[in-house]
Amino acid sequence: MTISSYYLGCPIWSFRGWTGNLFSAEAKPADYLRQYAAVFNTVEGNTTFYAVPDAKTVERWRLDAPAGFHFCFKLPRTVTHDKRLRQAGAEIEAFFTRMAPLGSRLGPFLIQLPPSFGPVDLPALEAVFSALPATYQYVVEVRHRAFFGGGREEQALNDLLAGLGADRAIFDTRALRTADPRDPVVAGAQQRKPDLPVHPVATGRHPLYRFVAHPDVAANLPWLEDLADLVAEWIAGGRTPYVYMHSPYDVCAPQLGREFHRLLAGRAPVGEMPVWPGEVPPPDPEVGGQLALF
Repeated sequence: MTISSYYLGCPIWSFRGWTGNLFSAEAKPADYLRQYAAVFNTVEGNTTFYAVPDAKTVERWRLDAPAGFHFCFKLPRTVTHDKRLRQAGAEIEAFFTRMAPLGSRLGPFLIQLPPSFGPVDLPALEAVFSALPATYQYVVEVRHRAFFGGGREEQALNDLLAGLGADRAIFDTRALRTADPRDPVVAGAQQRKPDLPVHPVATGRHPLYRFVAHPDVAANLPWLEDLADLVAEWIAGGRTPYVYMHSPYDVCAPQLGREFHRLLAGRAPVGEMPVWPGEVPPPDPEVGGQLALF
């Protein structure tokens, strides 16, 4: 069993709260990536937004993630937010040199831009692609409201990305907005996450969708149904989408992924989700005892 035709994952791979369901009951932090990657075929790498990992960490990730698994790492904030994509050649080179040992395990890199990065900054976005290695895929996430107005500013962005062969990240917080803000964790997520229109535009071959959920898995069903329709359409059109499930607690992100995959499987040939390590039944001691007799 394996997921096929698209990539599905969570925003993180190391979360103790998944022990006993996604992870086995005996799992230790050193086991998390390996067990996560036995089920999902991609993960967001938010850690690189804050700091470039050391070489030993990158090598450990390479060993723990199987062939065919894709990390979707963010460009460092020094590049996207501090320098706003300008005069960042040294930082870009250092980052990609460090990540290069992951080889085929490197999926699209996410260029997440600040809300202040608007239409006047598009020349900087176009120029930075000359400094990015051409061997990788790139996805750009914008948060300036001008890029969601449906006018010429948004069209200019979409045309630029299409011309660069890059994808536009789609960030969907609609389900999160319906959750009860009296929950402090929910309220914090609602305040941090951008409240922007959802424009499911595919400018490249690998559209990327970041779904931020209501903490009750069942409450997300209407949005997940629509998302399954969209992703099935992309797959039918020859694209290979990436879908990431976020939630305020992250504890239910794997369950959201499983529910979404179930819905998508009714619309497209996407394989089967593997059994979770935490749900593999323990070996039958009687069977083991019988085998030991022979």
